[in-house]
Amino acid sequence: MESLFIKNLSNRLSKDLPGKSAHDTMMVTPRLPFPKINLVKKGIPASVLILLFPKNNQWHFFLTKRTNTVNHHKGQISLPGGVVETGESLEGAALRETHEEIGVDKKNIHLIGSLSSFYIPVSGFEMFPFIGWVKTEPETSIHDKEVDRIFSSSIPEFMLDKTQKTKKDTLKGFPVNIPYFDMSGETVWGATSMILAEFKLILKEIL
Repeated sequence: MESLFIKNLSNRLSKDLPGKSAHDTMMVTPRLPFPKINLVKKGIPASVLILLFPKNNQWHFFLTKRTNTVNHHKGQISLPGGVVETGESLEGAALRETHEEIGVDKKNIHLIGSLSSFYIPVSGFEMFPFIGWVKTEPETSIHDKEVDRIFSSSIPEFMLDKTQKTKKDTLKGFPVNIPYFDMSGETVWGATSMILAEFKLILKEIL
C-alpha cells in the first residue's frame, strides 16, 4: 500500500526541481583551483538510487561506504549505483546496480521519479539520481567488490538541521571549506551530498 508520504513525494518529483540552487549549497569553496561543475556538459552516464523503505514506523534510505580499491571516490559514502551499460536505460542501471551492490531485487522496487542530473568534472560522470521505494524493509547483502558496508538513515534524522555541516580541509594543496552531511557518524560530501541537498529541499516542501 502506497503511503501518503510516497504519494506526496511522487507528486512533487513530477514538478520543477530546485537543481543547481540545491547543488551549489554543497560545493567546495573557494572554487578557483577546481573545475567548475558544468550542468550542460555531458559525461559518462551513471545512475544512482535513493531507495526508501519503512522501518520502525519511519522511512529510511540506504547509503554505502565504498572500498579503498575502487577507481573513483575511495572510501567515500555513496548511494547505490554505477555506470550505465550499453543499451541499458538510466532507470535500469540504477535498479541493476542496487541489486549488485546491496542485494535488493529490482522486482520489489517501485520507482517514483528522479532528481536533477549534473556533470562531475573530477570523474567525468554525468549523474542521474532516481528515487524508489519498497513495501517492507529489505534484507541486504554486499555482492560487489566496490562496497565495504551498507547503512541507512531515517528521514527524520536526515531532516535535522544539525546533519548539515562544513569543515576546513585541504584539497590538492589548497585550503578549502567542504560542506557535508553527517550521517551515522560518516562524512557525506561531493556528488552524493549534492543529490541529498536537493532531496532534502524537496522533503521540506512535503513534510
